Order: sequence, then structure tokens, then C-alpha cells
Amino acid sequence: MAWRSCSVLCRLIGGDPFLCSVKGGRWPGGFQQHCSFKKASRTPEPKQPEGPRLQNQAPCPPRSPAAPRAFSRLVRPFLFTVGFSGCSFGAAAIWQYESLKSRVQSYFDELQADWLQKLRPQKRGDVRKEINQWWNSLTEGQKTVAGIIVANVLVFCAWPLVPLPIMLRYFTSSPASSALCVPMLLSTFSHMSLFHLAANMYVLWSFSSSAVSMLGREQFLAVYLSAAVTSSFSSYLWKTATGRYGPSVGASGAIMAVLALVCTKMPEAKLAIIFLPMFTFTAANALKAIVAMDTAGLLLGWRFFDHAAHLGGALFGIWYILFGHELIWKNREPFVKLWHDLRTRSGGGPGGPGGAV
Repeated sequence: MAWRSCSVLCRLIGGDPFLCSVKGGRWPGGFQQHCSFKKASRTPEPKQPEGPRLQNQAPCPPRSPAAPRAFSRLVRPFLFTVGFSGCSFGAAAIWQYESLKSRVQSYFDELQADWLQKLRPQKRGDVRKEINQWWNSLTEGQKTVAGIIVANVLVFCAWPLVPLPIMLRYFTSSPASSALCVPMLLSTFSHMSLFHLAANMYVLWSFSSSAVSMLGREQFLAVYLSAAVTSSFSSYLWKTATGRYGPSVGASGAIMAVLALVCTKMPEAKLAIIFLPMFTFTAANALKAIVAMDTAGLLLGWRFFDHAAHLGGALFGIWYILFGHELIWKNREPFVKLWHDLRTRSGGGPGGPGGAV
């Protein structure tokens, strides 16, 4: 039943290849979670309560148009965006430090594994060997986004299995929802149609190699997660300003950041549409067209896409590759030094307590 409801919702909101939002700013039918999601009817008619359990329940009064537009509700999402982004870059810096620290040990482990593999008799049709060969043939960027793709697929499969109220509460983002912060991240791993999921993951896979080669896997993941919550906050801001509170799902805000930073860094790169490979255009022109389309969508009130999230992600990607890399990533040395001192004092060095890295 839940799967059928999700399918109906997808048909109502359209096949969005990026970030889809509920058309008209409302959940269809039984998807209205709270009174705050409903719009006051122009000609309200009194209704008789149905069933004995509703006899003593007061009707939900219509909310005035100015009441939901309380920008004070965005303080917590803003702090969550800043705090989560800072933690993402901090964790990425620590991850890179630990990776460099263990690189020598990993090198000797790989030599030992290769030696043991030569002694071990080879099996014909070994599935694990074929999987390893396929994995080793991938680029560093493709290996990095493989985990993101798996997470998106798992959340997509959870829609018909997990109770629908839980999925709507935590895996769709809306400034009118009772849960504000956690859905800003979880909704960027959520898709409600197979085409929506496949299109987003294809674009992410296509740009992953270029992005990771420029940033490295640690910095790339920090940028991706930060762009995810930043695009959600941009959506919150626009919905609060316009009074349209339709919930949104999809990874396109974060993917737009990846696309924007690659197109900004390599503006002369040639791109093509998958279904029209004969038409090519530069990355700079593609980025301008996408930003122009989303800007027009905001000004003209289009509701098929979450244009605010698209623009938020794209602007974050452009800002990061032009200024953020210098301001954030290249100034991580004091934080890494602090982590190194803590590891040294706690005996985390290879030489035991007080060992040097």
C-alpha cells in the first residue's frame, strides 16, 4: 500500500530528473501531514465529524498567510548547515591525515597480499576475482561515489518497506515540517521514482572522475555533503519567503555543486547530452544555461523543479572552487596539527606512546 501511495505521488509531481517537489506546494490526498500544510479553503463548509473519536476534537483553524513565513524557524537550519559543513571538512582533513599516515603500512600489506595470491592456486570462474578486477578498473572518483550511489539506492528501496510517515518525516525536506534539520541531509539521498534516481546517479557518476581528480576523495565528500545541506537550506529560504511549503527530495542540489565546480574549473571542456551525442557544447555554456533556467524558474514561479535548491547547490560549487578551496581546505593545517598532537599524546603514533608520525 505504501509503495502504491509513493507511485501515485511520483505521478503527481512528475518525473523530475533532478530535485522534485510536490506540485502546487501540497501533498496529494492523504499525504497532508499536519494542518500547517493545508491551505485555507476559499468557501469553507462545515463538516460533520465522522466516528466517535472525532466528536470532541476541535477543528483545525486555518493558518493566516503571514504566520508560516516566520524566518525565525530558519535559525536552527542555518546553524545546522554551518555546523554540519564545518564538521564535514574537519572529518575530511582528519581522514586525509590518517590515510597518509597509514600509506606505508598499506604498501607492505599489498605486497604481502600479492605474494600470497601468487602462491594460492587460481580458480577458474572465481566471482570474487572478477569483482576485484572490475573494482580496480574504476577511477578513484567512481570508487568514491559508489558509496553515495549505494546509499541512494538503499533509501529508494526503503520507501515501500519503511512506514510511510517515517519516510515523509525524515526523508523529505520542508520548512513547515516538525523535523527541520535532519531531513536537510537525508532528503538528498531520497528519490521517489526510478527515473529520478537513475538520472541523478548517472550525472554524478559522469562528473565524479573530474571532480575527485581536482579535489581528492576526502575534500570531494566534504564538498558534496556541505552542498547537500546548503541546497536544502536555500530551498527552505525560498519556500519560507514565498509561502510555498511543498516537500522536496533528491540529490540534485549536491550534484549541481559538483557539476558547477567542474564546469567552472574546466570551462572549455566539451559536454553532450546522452540522448543527443551529436550536439556538443562547452561546460561554461552548459553552466550558464542551467543557472539561467533555474533563475527563470524562480522568477516565473515554476513548480516542477526545486529551482532554489538547484541554484543553491550551483552557487555553492562555484563559490567553493573560486574561493572556498583557498579559505577552507588550504587553511586546515592548524586543525590537522591539533589532531596530530592529540594522537601523539594518546599514544596513537606508530611508535607507541609519544611516538612520532
